[in-house]
Amino acid sequence: MAGSRLPRQLFLQGVAAVFMFAFASLYTQIPGLYGPEGILPARRTLRPQGKGRWQQLWETPTLLWEAPRLGLDTAQGLELLSLLGALVALGALLLSPLRHPVIYLLLWAAYLSACQGLPAARDWLPGRAGGPAEASLPPQGGPPGQAGRGPAPRRPPLLAALTYHYETQCLPTPAAWFAHHLPVWLHKLSVVATFLIEIAVPPLFFAPIRRLRLAAFYSQVLLQVLIIITGNYNFFNLMTLVLTTALLDDQHLAAEPGHGSRKKTATSWPKALLATLSLLLELAVYGLLAYGTVHYFGLEVDWQQRTIHSRTTFTFHQFSQWLKTLTLPTVWLGVASLVWELLSALWRWTQVRGWLRKLSAVVQLSLVGTATVALFLISLVPYSYVEPGTHGRLWTGAHRLFGAVEHLQLANSYGLFRRMTGLGGRPEVVLEGSYDGHHWTEIEFMYKPGNLSRPPPVVVPHQPRLDWQMWFAALGPHTHSPWFTSLVLRLLQGKEPVIRLVQSQVARYPFHKQPPTYVRAQRYKYWFSQPGEQGQWWRRQWVEEFFPSVSLGDPTLETLLRQFGLQEKSPPRTRSANSTLAQALHWTRSQLSPLEAPALLWGLLMAVGAVRFVQALLAPCSLRSSPLAPVSGEKRRPASQKDSGAASEQATAAPNPCSSSSRTTRRKK
Repeated sequence: MAGSRLPRQLFLQGVAAVFMFAFASLYTQIPGLYGPEGILPARRTLRPQGKGRWQQLWETPTLLWEAPRLGLDTAQGLELLSLLGALVALGALLLSPLRHPVIYLLLWAAYLSACQGLPAARDWLPGRAGGPAEASLPPQGGPPGQAGRGPAPRRPPLLAALTYHYETQCLPTPAAWFAHHLPVWLHKLSVVATFLIEIAVPPLFFAPIRRLRLAAFYSQVLLQVLIIITGNYNFFNLMTLVLTTALLDDQHLAAEPGHGSRKKTATSWPKALLATLSLLLELAVYGLLAYGTVHYFGLEVDWQQRTIHSRTTFTFHQFSQWLKTLTLPTVWLGVASLVWELLSALWRWTQVRGWLRKLSAVVQLSLVGTATVALFLISLVPYSYVEPGTHGRLWTGAHRLFGAVEHLQLANSYGLFRRMTGLGGRPEVVLEGSYDGHHWTEIEFMYKPGNLSRPPPVVVPHQPRLDWQMWFAALGPHTHSPWFTSLVLRLLQGKEPVIRLVQSQVARYPFHKQPPTYVRAQRYKYWFSQPGEQGQWWRRQWVEEFFPSVSLGDPTLETLLRQFGLQEKSPPRTRSANSTLAQALHWTRSQLSPLEAPALLWGLLMAVGAVRFVQALLAPCSLRSSPLAPVSGEKRRPASQKDSGAASEQATAAPNPCSSSSRTTRRKK
């Protein structure tokens, strides 16, 4: 197998970039979400329970318990944690010495602290979506004014998912509008391609043939890039892209000059036979994938209409049986791959020279190997959720280990949204404010659909958590989203941190001069507009009242606040704001608050690119001359005169700009 030095660095940099985006995105929203005047103040959700320090830390593993020791409240502690996490991730992205296991362990602990430190508000964070999102709403007909469409089917055909997906996903992009209006046959074919890439291709990750692994890599990249273009799924897809870098190798990433123009040399017949068998196996795999796709999805080319028809030729029962047959073998495939990697690491350890280095290597191998095996066992439990029979046949030790550390979120089940929603139109909650209770003004959010003439924004890799959760809230009654009542209260109170979640430029908020006297919410059904409707991106139809009209002191509002435990029982304890740390946090917030979150994240990315460009310019020529430097300790074998001549020809064909004639080794005759 080819080397993995460059993919390893690419993977570590990718993980650092994802952490940087995650921490920076969270930081911009802390005052409105968790601050003293936020929707869910952190001081109400993280309270000591009278338990021992270590027991409390194990049950709720978060560094935020230490915030009072620094003279900070919980929200300030979260700000400090997010800033430090973003800075450390930025350092790991730019400086190779910081790409150390301890650094990544700290980043994981910091983000876990953010997730676990606010138990009542975990749904604001990625990976914790649930509840109403798991169920499909009954359809209520098509968009208004679209004659002949009729009511949507309660359960759409399997391949029709993309005819609904683009307009009903959380936060569409402008490209989603165009994708939505592609021909239906192309939507169905895209679903077939998705099944192929997400179900049939992943086993090729473990293929012994390099080209198969590279083909699997590029198929995943294609899918994830298309998802990024058509949907604002923050950094979810970036994490998938980072994981797939493990399929690459040094030879593929280095793109050595003259690599493709090397003269062919005679090879022994065993190698030639092995290469031929490898090629035949590769072609057989491609043929099998093509045959299976055509057979199971009934692909037929209609030359007259220039379309490709597709349909499922299997039943749900057959699919379940197929899943039951293959899930357990894929587990054993993972076991075999893990054993191979462990044996390879053990073999490399035997090649280490020197007892001190050997001792250090065995300690490192033992720790990393044990952690790897434990994580693999833990991951098997959520992986087996796709097939209940396999879940029940797993080793009981894996279940016990998973149960013991489940709260650490070391592994999660596959899939963010497992069922289609909005089959009869996209449900959307629209907030309205009024001064007199008769004339209402809509409160427009920055990112979620609202204004019919405003194009969907592009916010990736930022995750606007309030806009994100408004999508979930629309899928059920407001009582399923208790935080919504607190949002209404903060808008009635005119709290600026919450207003900045709705509109970062407060002047654009319709009630920025004086808070509304009344606030209510309506539920609409939204659809993408049809081509030709000038200046319109959406169409909508009123469905029902989502939240009743309330004002400050209204009995209905007070009852809801009391029911959800959102009432202010006591004024917040003020901590000293004169400490150096608190003042530094306040100053940093004042400097960054004018920037919109997507601009801040893209600014960070551009800054990283600029620094990396300067680093490349200033790097020593010797480091740039050979991207595939030999591994330390590797012995140089004397080259024959023929090999030396070939190397000389390559140097002449593709000279290195950093080389000088004095550094070129020549053989004297």
